[in-house]
Amino acid sequence: MDYNQSCAAKGEHYGGRQRHLLHRSMQRAAVNVYRTANSFEMLLFAPGRIKEHFHLDVKGNELTVSYTPPVGFTRPEWVIREYSRGGFQRSFALDESVDMQKISAKYVDGVLQVSMPIVPGKEAVKKVIAVD
Repeated sequence: MDYNQSCAAKGEHYGGRQRHLLHRSMQRAAVNVYRTANSFEMLLFAPGRIKEHFHLDVKGNELTVSYTPPVGFTRPEWVIREYSRGGFQRSFALDESVDMQKISAKYVDGVLQVSMPIVPGKEAVKKVIAVD
């Protein structure tokens, strides 16, 4: 089955409103994660948000980052709209190498920066897998 058939089977039509809404909702909070010597650093791109409306929770081994717009948040009639300032929720699985008690976050220039320190001695072992 090719791409267009699988999208049609799911009720999504290329260029149609349903696909557009799905695509836009997935783009509300793009995330990049990189590793330093002592932490994982997450950059969650969320311009135009209000810092006090971000919520971060750790439950078990899952970090959830969400944003809820304030009540009465104005929604103008957009002429062009390339990003959303609406709510979102993203969840990330963490392993035992992350010190969950020391996770911190700050919102600077439209980017939520989440720092997840690594517990010394708990770093995950890297295994290289050969491709045959």
